[in-house]
Amino acid sequence: MRLLIILLFTPLISFAHPLTPADSLPVRKPFTLQRFYAPASLIIGGLIANGHSEESIKNELAESRNRHIPRFRTHIDDYMQFSPLVVAYGLDAFGIRSKTDVLNRTVILFKGEAMALTTATILKSATHTLRPDGSSYNSFPSGHTTQAFAAATFLNEEYKDRYPWMPYASYTVASSVGLLRVANNRHYISDVLVGAGIGYLSMKVAYWTHRYKWGKPHAKMQVVY
Repeated sequence: MRLLIILLFTPLISFAHPLTPADSLPVRKPFTLQRFYAPASLIIGGLIANGHSEESIKNELAESRNRHIPRFRTHIDDYMQFSPLVVAYGLDAFGIRSKTDVLNRTVILFKGEAMALTTATILKSATHTLRPDGSSYNSFPSGHTTQAFAAATFLNEEYKDRYPWMPYASYTVASSVGLLRVANNRHYISDVLVGAGIGYLSMKVAYWTHRYKWGKPHAKMQVVY
């Protein structure tokens, strides 16, 4: 069971791509399918885990949780899902400049958040899946995990060129939110994996499609991944 959990969550902390220095305009690389490997692996993994039989991956993990930590409950995941956004704007406020100016960065954030949360909300309504604790029929996908991975991707895009360790820190926080949703018995592993893929992809698409027409552009050029 431990090996299964490791295999399922390995994609959650394996996003790291180099970027060039800050204060520059984007030069778009040729669009390739490789950009979709990470979110596709998360979403496909979640769909594979989303069986309805008692022996399905999601139900086996839920049963294991109920056996070992039946009374576990914390609300820290309610706050952790937004923590990467606090860090992103907090670093900038303390003079540690991000890749993108504040106006373009905020527009990108709103676009990414809108795509992520709208997609998650539509799927919740369409699938009408009962939560593992039986509280409501909006389990799939995990909204907390969607938000956490969208926020982590935003923080990562803005600061990974300055801090090479930022991908590990940001996605570890996001992965912790997903794990806590399962530990809290609020979501199945399938909900978490699909939510992670949606959040990650939505924020990436916001960066890929942004035209940087807000405010005054910078003079240098950089590569956008």
